[in-house]
Amino acid sequence: MDDDLVTRLKTYEGRPAAVAGTGKDPVNAPMIRHWCEALGDTNPAYTGPDAIAPPTMLQAWTMGGLTGHATGRAQAYDELLALLDESGCTSVVATDCEQEYLRPLRPGDEITFDTVIESVSGRKTTKLGTGHFVTTRTDVHVGATLVGTHRFRILKYAPAQQRKTPPRPHRPHRPRPVVNRDNAGFWEGVVRHELLIQRCTACATLRFPWLPGCAHCGGPDWDTVRASGEGTVYSYVVMHHPPFPAFDPPYAVALVQLAEGVRMISNVIGTPYDKVRIGMPVRLAFQSYDGDLTLPVFRAVEEAAV
Repeated sequence: MDDDLVTRLKTYEGRPAAVAGTGKDPVNAPMIRHWCEALGDTNPAYTGPDAIAPPTMLQAWTMGGLTGHATGRAQAYDELLALLDESGCTSVVATDCEQEYLRPLRPGDEITFDTVIESVSGRKTTKLGTGHFVTTRTDVHVGATLVGTHRFRILKYAPAQQRKTPPRPHRPHRPRPVVNRDNAGFWEGVVRHELLIQRCTACATLRFPWLPGCAHCGGPDWDTVRASGEGTVYSYVVMHHPPFPAFDPPYAVALVQLAEGVRMISNVIGTPYDKVRIGMPVRLAFQSYDGDLTLPVFRAVEEAAV
């Protein structure tokens, strides 16, 4: 049965998943600005009259949004996914992507794309379950010119049955941060309950996390600024899976915008994970773990004031 299924799956290799798809919008400055703001990327190459689009936006120009693409989708990909569903592989997870950039995209470029089912793996067993990896390759064009290639791989799998495990006799310790010569000063500040931000002494640009040089001007010299501790939740995710020792999912991992303008990733404690919201005011706190580990975390302003 497995051999027969793999044989049928292999017949989809080389067949189209999308033909002559078109971008819903031309490459445009507003989408580039939103992308750069979300990532905190201030590279001047992405602004001004000679702006280019960040190369990693390649897939963004091909996406169909909530309503999808009216034309271009090929039947073969839907048939492949349906066949995997019928075999019991009803769950899906994205595993990785690869991109190749051949020439920059600029505002005004109209893109077209073709997607092919590049490969379907044999039966694979993972911690999530047993299934098949499906890899698609999307070639992105402007006119007749190939500007980039995007490979995307998913795992369609049958979820593994959860085994009941006996409770752990002792709670594992939290993973320790990697401390090196580039960030040792930050962790020394944390021990003193200070959140230190690097500041370039050449151009005064603040940066976080700590880096050996300034990404804005390239200057190697820096000093530090002590953060006030005030901030807001810029974005967040709720971690459900996979569970890690010493952590109790679900829990919220927040990207906090500090009052000084830089962003850092941390936990919001004292607030249920489903109550964390974008724009929520938070205040810095220092939490001890395992007796000898101190980490900077955040509390909601209302909770911190109690």
